[in-house]
Amino acid sequence: MRKTEMNEQQKKLTNEAGAPVAENENSLTAGPRGPVALQDVWLLEKLAHFDREVIPERRMHAKGWGAYGTFTCTHDISRWTRAKVLQKGMKTDVFVRFSTVAGERGAADAERDIRGVAVKFYTEEGNWDLVGNNTPTFFLRDVHNFPDLNRAVKRDPRTGMRSAQNNWDFWTLLPETFHQTTILMSNRGIPASFRNMHFYGEHTFSFYNEKNERVWCKFHFKTQQGIKNLTDEEAEMLIAKDRESHGRDLFGAIEKGDYPRWVMYVQIMTEEQAFHHYENPFDITKIWKHSEYPLHEVGVLELNRNPENYFAEVEQAAFTPAHVVPGIGFSPDKFLQGRLFVYGDAQRYRLGVNYNQIPVNRPKVEVHDYHRDGCMRTDGNYGGAPAYSPNSMGEWAAQPEVMEPPLDLSGSMYAYDPKDDPTDDCFRAGGDLWRVMTEEKRALLIENTARNIEPVTENIKYRHAVHCYWADKEYGKQMVQALRLSWDKVKQYSHLTQAQLVEETRH
Repeated sequence: MRKTEMNEQQKKLTNEAGAPVAENENSLTAGPRGPVALQDVWLLEKLAHFDREVIPERRMHAKGWGAYGTFTCTHDISRWTRAKVLQKGMKTDVFVRFSTVAGERGAADAERDIRGVAVKFYTEEGNWDLVGNNTPTFFLRDVHNFPDLNRAVKRDPRTGMRSAQNNWDFWTLLPETFHQTTILMSNRGIPASFRNMHFYGEHTFSFYNEKNERVWCKFHFKTQQGIKNLTDEEAEMLIAKDRESHGRDLFGAIEKGDYPRWVMYVQIMTEEQAFHHYENPFDITKIWKHSEYPLHEVGVLELNRNPENYFAEVEQAAFTPAHVVPGIGFSPDKFLQGRLFVYGDAQRYRLGVNYNQIPVNRPKVEVHDYHRDGCMRTDGNYGGAPAYSPNSMGEWAAQPEVMEPPLDLSGSMYAYDPKDDPTDDCFRAGGDLWRVMTEEKRALLIENTARNIEPVTENIKYRHAVHCYWADKEYGKQMVQALRLSWDKVKQYSHLTQAQLVEETRH
């Protein structure tokens, strides 16, 4: 074997035991749109290592602020869900943590970044964690790329600095990021405060009712304080004076009794509608149009009490979308499927295996969870109860009455690539967003993008410009002008496939 061939072979991906890895972007699923298989052992290895990469802060969402409050269900949606927390008239205590995504614990609040929002509902049926962002979509649709997104937006291992080159190289190689990138670079990219932004559950979840009938749903929370955003210039001036602007705003508003509120809505899609939908309804990089699936009002979220101790409560608050209650379930969303494992695994590593015994995480109902021993066990550890199941004493008996309805699956188990789906269009939503923008907001989007991408090499700029062109010709034209690229070259590239475009712009 020649030396060059050996060098190329050495770059090939293996697992931690040295065996070759066959696929690194697409999860092993039950059919093209089915759930992720647990036997995707490379995915589990990749996520488990990712959870433990950095000590001691959160790998994502490190900089955060939180508050307590209530959720009051004001509308009847019992036809869709049996969840007690979502029955009309029910009032439930909550804890909410807001955060930025890319920054470390010392990062400035007013950076151009996605805002994370995690809501812990202390319900009569156990804790429900709804984990989302201030955008209705996300960068990625397969959890395989989650560690890679993190590494692209965090600090470069050689320089120790954040890298626009890394960001845009990664984003433009994965065209499904385009809609989220458009939102991030738009006027919505820097909220003025946590109080002045909407937030979303992002993923498709499921509801099931007393008759065990399933529908698919998406969660939306609309701010009642009005939408306010910052320009790059306003954010720079604010950061120079106050790196904790979002936290100070939230804390101060609650202290003086100006309690922030959001109204919760849901979108509903039947299983039949999902089967015939014109694109994969479980793809988190896609949205459900409100004109097709309107918003249904559910209730009001109000924050009315600040924590007594930031470190004991905000920093030790832990969330995972795996925590649901009867009446709320999951979907075959490949990104959600991975999050069901990775969030809980990260918390067990960060806070310890018994993190749910920490007061801010502890359910308000009695817990009888089978788990024993482990670091920082702080209760009676179930005393002399049998440690196994089944047993003759009736301990640890399952509750089949809350079982979700069965989900029909079809297709072979395989690492399917969504790009092979003829219904897949990564640019429709971004183009739609461009077309509903005012001229002023379009100009801001172009200016923000040009400023952000300016240090990046020209080949990657061309990649993004072509994506803009595919979304909307005018979007592409204005991006070409702002980046001082060749219009003829972009039009030439626009006739290529994404794979061909990547090859043409490799260097």
